[in-house]
Amino acid sequence: MSHRFDLYTLQLFIAVVEEGSIAAAAEREHIAASALSKRLSELERMLGTELFIRRARGVEATKAAHALARGARNLLHHADDLASELGGYSQGTRGHVRIAANLSSITQFLPKELQAFLTLYPDVTVDLTEMVSTEVIRAVAENTADIGIYSQADEQYALTTFPYHEDRMVLIAPRDHPLASRRSVAFLDTLEYDHVGMHRGSAANKLLAREAIAANRQLKLKFQVTSYDALVSMVDAGLGIGIMPVKATELYVCAGICIVPLSDGWASRQLKLCVRPAETLSAAARSLLDHLAGRV
Repeated sequence: MSHRFDLYTLQLFIAVVEEGSIAAAAEREHIAASALSKRLSELERMLGTELFIRRARGVEATKAAHALARGARNLLHHADDLASELGGYSQGTRGHVRIAANLSSITQFLPKELQAFLTLYPDVTVDLTEMVSTEVIRAVAENTADIGIYSQADEQYALTTFPYHEDRMVLIAPRDHPLASRRSVAFLDTLEYDHVGMHRGSAANKLLAREAIAANRQLKLKFQVTSYDALVSMVDAGLGIGIMPVKATELYVCAGICIVPLSDGWASRQLKLCVRPAETLSAAARSLLDHLAGRV
């Protein structure tokens, strides 16, 4: 049985899924709650399935609703892309591109590359969201992002990937630390000391924990932080040593720390770009992908 979907109804449906409340979704979309509820009921009747479980404090999306949400996001995004591309025939490349990227890529590479791209394509809007690598891949697979940038993650989705930049990790230590005078250092030698590390769930945290476990050693994480500036500040205060991307250290000028290369092979990580199949990308997203992948 074929169904005719109304894009506005799908937009309202997505709002309810994301807000978990008909009242909140109605406020967000500037529509009366009763009118929104009626559209949802008509959508459920058309599909012949329940999309939401009504509860005292809102609604809970069913499995069918989550499946519909994935397809609805695709339809709505493609509709926006189509409008942008048609406008682009007379006004040059236009559109809206969503990027999900890990902290390393945002800190080291993306700002200058996005600035150069937007100079070439001033009518393209780019939304950038920082995520850990596992969330980046999921966001692209579920169409909440068009382009993803990540380092290490389980590549369980059928995405197309391209090499991006090499991400080289180094040790930072207070100048009076025993390792500060080394020309290079092995990660295992750092395990004798307290570390300041990135937060649980980050690719860097998982990488260091995995290497420590492989050596049957313990990573002494005294503090965990969510940004490189916090990591550098903690190390500068003498609260431990840290491991971070070498290019990110260029952003933080601290007289009290030393940068020591890591001798381990894994210290050089490959950042990657990931997208859904190329034919699903808008002209603006394809242009940005080509720019980031160095194909222009």
